[in-house]
Amino acid sequence: MRSTFTLPLALVALAAACADSTPTALDQSTATPTAVAKKDAPAAQASVSVVMSNLDNPRGLAWGPEGALYVAEAGTPTVKGPCAPVPRGENCYSGTGAITRLWKGTQERVATGLPSHVLVTPTGLGDVTGPHDISFQGKGNAYVTIGWGGPPAARTALGALGQWFGATIRVTPNGSFDVVADIAGFEQANNPAGGPLDSNPYGVLAEPGRQFVTDAGGNSILEVTANGSVSLVATLPPTVTNADAVPTEVVRGPDGALYVSQLTGVPFVAGNASIWRIVPGAAPQIYVTGFKTITDFDWGPDGSLYLVQYASAPTFFGQPGLLIRVAPNGARTTINSSLTNPTGVLVGPDGAIYVSNKGNAAGVGEVLRIVP
Repeated sequence: MRSTFTLPLALVALAAACADSTPTALDQSTATPTAVAKKDAPAAQASVSVVMSNLDNPRGLAWGPEGALYVAEAGTPTVKGPCAPVPRGENCYSGTGAITRLWKGTQERVATGLPSHVLVTPTGLGDVTGPHDISFQGKGNAYVTIGWGGPPAARTALGALGQWFGATIRVTPNGSFDVVADIAGFEQANNPAGGPLDSNPYGVLAEPGRQFVTDAGGNSILEVTANGSVSLVATLPPTVTNADAVPTEVVRGPDGALYVSQLTGVPFVAGNASIWRIVPGAAPQIYVTGFKTITDFDWGPDGSLYLVQYASAPTFFGQPGLLIRVAPNGARTTINSSLTNPTGVLVGPDGAIYVSNKGNAAGVGEVLRIVP
């Protein structure tokens, strides 16, 4: 379990020093062999209940230090400020991002007005991008990724507001926030994976003295130290069909290594998405593969992986979304096959699986509690 999106259609564009208590990554030689796709077991019966509702583009989930459940909300398609030209249209400032908490049965927005924008195209309003993921390190330190989905340099068209995008921020208990690291700026200066300059910070894992961040636009996994400096951990290669990798979540595995999921890029071919095992200083290795559009995953206490697929049709974002369990021996079970654009998943201490559902819509997003 980690203690610590609406993803996604915005990711279509992306396709074209730590404390002693931090786990130490194992040597690459200890990696579990790659698990190739096995035939999925039939969908298992599971009880499903809605525990959070009326959310605006819900994405990543996290357990807070007090045991509450938190969800990052990307915001609403409301234009409240300037616009920046990007390849797909214009990213227009919205500022409707939020963090919502479920604590002792009560749902409450504990931070509002967080950076967000809506994509405006010739045909109308498009995707909302803002807070993608959340991870806690100690009391009062909620680290949140703020997406961008375009060339880093385009942010200047937003003036002073541009600094908040393509970044990680720290949100305090009173709802105020400040920039921790300029992830898009690192992409602009280094472009570690090559190709067109593009940045969209997505997943975040906060640990003592540092955070790990996936840049879904830059196809990279980065480390941010306590002073905000950014360095490269790894890049993910294109898929076998030469689509962009598009890394989404980063989680510390039970063996101490980092694990990273991927959405993949256009045309989102079924079977192309994998979860990678990453040890800093070594080449990334595929841990398990044969999926489609993975937006998030988490570990269960028995070493099982629980992942959500944003879509399941052979190409693009055809529904439905899926919740899948991968047992330690590689066997796969579809726990729920009727999700709608799921964007986050988190294993609970109560044995239930929590899923951000309807993650590409404002006002109707929800968090489900699923008991396998």
